[in-house]
Amino acid sequence: MNTRWQLKYFKALAALLVAAGEALAQETQPVARRLVVSIPDRKLALVEDGRVVKIYPVAVGKDATPSPAGSFTVAERVTHPTWYRPGKVVPPGRSNPLGPRWIGLSRRGYGIHGTNSPRSIGRRASHGCIRMRNADVQELFALVAIGDPVELFAERTAEVAGIFGEPAAGQVAVSAGPVAAGMPAGQ
Repeated sequence: MNTRWQLKYFKALAALLVAAGEALAQETQPVARRLVVSIPDRKLALVEDGRVVKIYPVAVGKDATPSPAGSFTVAERVTHPTWYRPGKVVPPGRSNPLGPRWIGLSRRGYGIHGTNSPRSIGRRASHGCIRMRNADVQELFALVAIGDPVELFAERTAEVAGIFGEPAAGQVAVSAGPVAAGMPAGQ
């Protein structure tokens, strides 16, 4: 081969590789994803790049054990979690109150999880965690990553109203109350 032809070949190959790399980089741009929970509405929204992708009904903390308001991140993702309480351990399975998935928050002991009590969805029923139907939490689990922001709102703000719309009939937009300190691992 002559040197001039080799040089043209390698220049063309380099240009092709640069173009392919740029195209791949554009396709794999990270998605700006966050979870938004409206405690008064008892709903969770998956928001990607500022667009609401899906809204799920959830159960939130009851008055005695309210869900914490604030900004958190996804700190862990566990399939088939074990539930621990003082003096009690419930392995994965039908009687496990965490259901098939645990999305742990950066606030220790709190998370988003499934449930063995699907009738609690839409109510103030948990020990502070966000409960979802098992099929919903499995779907969400596949879409979230460690480090994704999670925002829990105790009151309806303009942003919350923009995401979830007006409160459903019979629901009153009220504060979730004070956050209880030193609560044990959630449910």
